[in-house]
Amino acid sequence: MTGAMDFMNAHLAWLDWTGMQLSIWKLLGLGGAALFGARWFVQLAASRRHGKPTIPRAFWYMSLLGSGMTLSYFLFSAKQDAVGALQNLLPAFTAGYSLWLDIRYHGWRRDAALRRRPPDGDRPLPGARAHVRPARPPRATPPAIAPAQPVRAP
Repeated sequence: MTGAMDFMNAHLAWLDWTGMQLSIWKLLGLGGAALFGARWFVQLAASRRHGKPTIPRAFWYMSLLGSGMTLSYFLFSAKQDAVGALQNLLPAFTAGYSLWLDIRYHGWRRDAALRRRPPDGDRPLPGARAHVRPARPPRATPPAIAPAQPVRAP
């Protein structure tokens, strides 16, 4: 290993009070796992604020950054675990793609775009087929009954 890698894998004695053997790589991996898990609290807060299921852009940034941090731990630390790397590579790809779609759909300034758009005025991505609900047939109405006419005696 190179000197930089040895430094990153070195035991951090000042964190012995935790009872764990911690290194810079392990702190990076734990931070990534915490960030990846905390994204659900961001999604929960956004959904409560909007009153419907909502995934804010911060969710995708946290997913991408958290996956990248834990992926780097599994790839470059002394652990070098292929299972952990694969486990974090797939969510990183998905988060990156979802972030790209979100930026493509809403633009870089998502909040300003959402304020300009009327509620539930979502538009499909360019080139995507919009889901159009088929029109309902008109409701069958019973034939109108003429009001009874009084009968006149001759």
